[in-house]
Amino acid sequence: MRPPQPAGQPAQLSTRPAARSSSQPAGTVRLIGGLYKRSKLTVAIHPGLRPTPDRVRETLFNWLGQDLLGLRCLDAFAGTGALGLEAASRRASTVCLLERDPALVQALRSTVQRLGAAQVQVQQADALAWMAAATPGAWDVVFLDPPFAAATTGGVYLRALALARPLLAPGGLVYLEAPLPWSDAMLEPLGLRLQRQGRAGQVHYHLLAAAHNAAP
Repeated sequence: MRPPQPAGQPAQLSTRPAARSSSQPAGTVRLIGGLYKRSKLTVAIHPGLRPTPDRVRETLFNWLGQDLLGLRCLDAFAGTGALGLEAASRRASTVCLLERDPALVQALRSTVQRLGAAQVQVQQADALAWMAAATPGAWDVVFLDPPFAAATTGGVYLRALALARPLLAPGGLVYLEAPLPWSDAMLEPLGLRLQRQGRAGQVHYHLLAAAHNAAP
């Protein structure tokens, strides 16, 4: 997969408390491209559940490419599954959705069955524990979109990024969605570097690659 061109660094991480997204659960969201375009995903009323906005997903898959044929994608904090299912819709060969809440897992499995998405696996698991035990180098894209409240718990984002880095195959990418921006200076100790960065309201989104001088 051809890496995107680097972009400038965003602002340093603020010390202010993180604000929650202003968007409220809409009942459903739609997949925006690929084989399952316009398919509806249920958005349950659930604490911290905040689907990635359409415009952010559109930008992300412009960065990644509209055809992910053959790529292996891990959606570590799946929630509604919007990110992982968008990848599956664009012909990713394997997609793994991790979610620890039983009700959300059941909803994800129902959606996968309805779509007939045989390449998608849903696992009920804590994302951090699962990634810590996962096989290194097995994924081409790792999606990280923890609940925004995790920004106040001190370390969930840091831990998720540290665990995601060893999982990347050569040329692999990490997508990070967070309430605050991450810079190259913050990512360098984790063996990652910024490729692209954007903002939509209170959502900061980033595409990251392995740093050239980082160990696998």
